[in-house]
Amino acid sequence: MNQPSHRYQDLISLFNQCFEQEFQTRLVKGGDEPIYLPTTAERPFNELHFAHGFFASALHECAHWLIAGEERRKRVDFGYWYRPDGRSAKEQALFEKVEIKPQALEWILAQAAGFPFRVSADNLSGEPQDSGPFKRAIWTQVKHYIEKGIPPRATRFREALCGFYETDPQLNLQLFDFDSL
Repeated sequence: MNQPSHRYQDLISLFNQCFEQEFQTRLVKGGDEPIYLPTTAERPFNELHFAHGFFASALHECAHWLIAGEERRKRVDFGYWYRPDGRSAKEQALFEKVEIKPQALEWILAQAAGFPFRVSADNLSGEPQDSGPFKRAIWTQVKHYIEKGIPPRATRFREALCGFYETDPQLNLQLFDFDSL
């Protein structure tokens, strides 16, 4: 079976087909930093910008949006604090705390797209840290999602990815390998 290449344009199309009308939200190729911009008088659609046309960045930003509740989706960048690369150990711990669920869902979406997933500490020039606890927390969250289910919007997008990339629509733990993190 030949799978299509992993083009960000396909993710944009799939995401927009799933959510543009009902949620007035579009996935958009962005610049250096990803950002979520809610509607304004000048911007009639919510815009979910991912970095540089990177497929992985698009999946990651989709995961954030798919988890965000209605009130969070009314705020720029969902109202979260963000400090770029170069965080202290304390700042990195805060970053990782809010990244567990999005990265777990990103892994599930990547699997649905037949795309490799890599944990991102997003702090190459910051204080060095042991990534083991962060990886285990992501793994635990993936197991939780598989056992309890993923949010409805995430289910819709995952199913669209499975259909497009012709991957197994069954969500089961055997598809995920902790050692690959």
